[in-house]
Amino acid sequence: MEIIDKGGVASPKGFLAAGIHAGLKKQKKDMAMIVSVADSVAAGTFTTNKVKAAPVLWDMQILKKPLHRAVVVNSGSANACTAERGLRDAEASAAYAAQLLGIEPDEVFVASTGVIGVPLDMDKIKNGISMLVPALSSDGHCAAEAIITTDTFPKEAAASVSINGKTITIGGMSKGSGMIHPNMATTLSFITTDAVIAKEDLQSLLGATVDDTYNMISVDGDTSTNDTVLVLANGLAGNDQIKPGTEEWVLFEETFRYVLGTLARYLARDGEGATRFIEMDVRNALTKKDAKTLARAVVSSSLVKAAFFGADANWGRILCAMGYSGADFDPSLVDLSFTSPAGTIQVVKGGEPIRFDEAEAKKILSEKEITAVADCHQGDFSAQAWGCDLTYDYVKINGDYRS
Repeated sequence: MEIIDKGGVASPKGFLAAGIHAGLKKQKKDMAMIVSVADSVAAGTFTTNKVKAAPVLWDMQILKKPLHRAVVVNSGSANACTAERGLRDAEASAAYAAQLLGIEPDEVFVASTGVIGVPLDMDKIKNGISMLVPALSSDGHCAAEAIITTDTFPKEAAASVSINGKTITIGGMSKGSGMIHPNMATTLSFITTDAVIAKEDLQSLLGATVDDTYNMISVDGDTSTNDTVLVLANGLAGNDQIKPGTEEWVLFEETFRYVLGTLARYLARDGEGATRFIEMDVRNALTKKDAKTLARAVVSSSLVKAAFFGADANWGRILCAMGYSGADFDPSLVDLSFTSPAGTIQVVKGGEPIRFDEAEAKKILSEKEITAVADCHQGDFSAQAWGCDLTYDYVKINGDYRS
């Protein structure tokens, strides 16, 4: 696998992207487009929130179609809780983009992010689409910039892998800083690849990978109305079809998981107001499900997040979160330690506290990236979850989000 530093979502063959300022936000770029020059199969996962934004409903409907070509994204308005008007606007956005691209409306996915309950300004949306089409290029950075809201940086990743003499590339971009919690997607994320792969296999791979990446992050415990992860595969790499159970599948899956895993960790690292990135590493659990449940419970705990903000080695909060998670484990067997670039310190052994240097612990927990390791000593399964600390700035950001 080779990591690609530039190009992002437009890195694979035959994909173009653009990002522009359409006036939906005061100054920042606020509309993006991704287009494949060839027909693509698509896969998607969406929010499990019962309150689903209009673009989510549109995308879920057209995902049933066999082929797709484009994605249009706006920030500034979520087009959620906008009733029938929202549905009409989502479809109209796809139809206008399709008209300019010379394709069908049901080949165009749409996505929105921003304030809930605010209808789209369709004059600005259509003007933005007309600006995006001629701006399409093989540089995905502008598109990544155009989809962010409270994010502090655009999130991009890309990698390639050689399979039987053919170079296959996977690229992607994501947005997300708040309303991030493990519940099917937890972001807007768009992935592209030039691989030849069947639609049903792509959907299966996406579902499994989302479960191990995007569903293992938590910033604030809220699941958005707009959460969407979409993948387009146009087959322009010219490889033999990648099939599950083969060596080729293993190579492709590794690269796919790298791209989505990288984007997921960027989301956790950029949590609203965050000062620290937290990884919870659970080892030797009874089952994979138990390991994941334990890890997610810890990074989702507000008390754990607050302790990390204060660089406080309050390990009891971690064991408490593990205890109420619903996972099967024996607390009397657990070892717990903290590690960071400043060192490693163990605080619990066999379920019992051990003496440790508080000053040393403070030093380790004052770093920007910290890993908590819980060894259950019961099985052979592990899992990692990612989150961030809970700070004063999180409240400030969300206290005046609409303004």
